[in-house]
Amino acid sequence: MLTSLSVVTRPDFHISAVSCRAEHTGWSAAEVGDDYRMILVRSGRFRRRAAGVPADVDATMAYLAAPGEEEQFAHPAGGDVCTSITVTPDLWRTMAGDDARPATGTIYVDAHLDLAHRRTLSAARAGDADYALAEELLALLSAAVGRTVTRPTPNGDASRRDAPLVAAAREAITAEHPASHTLFGLAELLGVSPYRLSRAFPRELGVSVTHYRHRVRLGRALDRLEAGETGLGALAADLGYADQSHLTRTVRQYLGHTPTTLRRLLSRADPSQADPSSGGWNRRA
Repeated sequence: MLTSLSVVTRPDFHISAVSCRAEHTGWSAAEVGDDYRMILVRSGRFRRRAAGVPADVDATMAYLAAPGEEEQFAHPAGGDVCTSITVTPDLWRTMAGDDARPATGTIYVDAHLDLAHRRTLSAARAGDADYALAEELLALLSAAVGRTVTRPTPNGDASRRDAPLVAAAREAITAEHPASHTLFGLAELLGVSPYRLSRAFPRELGVSVTHYRHRVRLGRALDRLEAGETGLGALAADLGYADQSHLTRTVRQYLGHTPTTLRRLLSRADPSQADPSSGGWNRRA
């Protein structure tokens, strides 16, 4: 029995947790996929046959599938739990190039690729699907595609300088352009691939585009808290966070304090509350 639980769905990609509970040593009926997929095993193992070539798939081996590819599966060892990542043809082309298909069906999942997989799932749980998750996913896909596509990829030039691109992205983020609400939307606005935009920020600024976007939003949060903002739910919504908890987690992660603590730390003395007898100010809590 095959069950699939959606983890994150966005226009350009879909991530799901797939569980299979089956015990059949023989091959299943052939099926033809209609999308680009990357499958990484969390636990268990199974067999896959594509283009007549069988392969054993477990936590150390992943596979990529392309549209029109005929597949068969067997589960001689019982069930398995996998992460399934489906991407649009446009996103695939930005990573692999036009008409590029995987040169091999399976890829070795070394410790670095395993960590990239886990970081992607961690980002999905954290709730920032449009930036933090998008960046982790792009890094995972780039690493996988680089091991399966033999021809040069669109993102292979690491020497390219992207100062004008980063400047334009910073302007859009600071101005709160609607397209800057997601990494993919911002990349489309600037006419580049999401992966190129994601890699440009560390090269030019030393921080990720996700980090930079948080910097801008947290600066606005500090302005509001310094002014005495008490409605954290409204503040989170105004700044584009999923909810108050998401805002609080992010503020604590980057600044080491909760919003409530920061409001107290940033509160200023009111000149009208001066105490002449003490020669100083009575500070409000």
